[in-house]
Amino acid sequence: MFADRETVRLKARELDLFALNDNGLEEVLPAIGEILYLRRGLSQPGGKLPLFDLDGQTVAEEIVRRCLAEGWAEPWFQNPLKPDWLVCKLTEAGRRVAEAS
Repeated sequence: MFADRETVRLKARELDLFALNDNGLEEVLPAIGEILYLRRGLSQPGGKLPLFDLDGQTVAEEIVRRCLAEGWAEPWFQNPLKPDWLVCKLTEAGRRVAEAS
């Protein structure tokens, strides 16, 4: 089938106006480390997020900072003995992400 190139170009421009992504994928998706971090808060009182991973190592600061930046976690309180530690808890958005992943 042959088509008039000018008509095709005009139709393509019209379609561009409606090329919105409405499938919900424009939201930021968590990485596996972030999912594992957030899931551990589901079973804790108040949604407290861990300071240490399952191997006893400190949770990577990048993971905590990204969860804070995306609104999946929020600071809970300042630890007076270790002021550099970020004690965080799940937000409602973080709870939804952890449960859906």
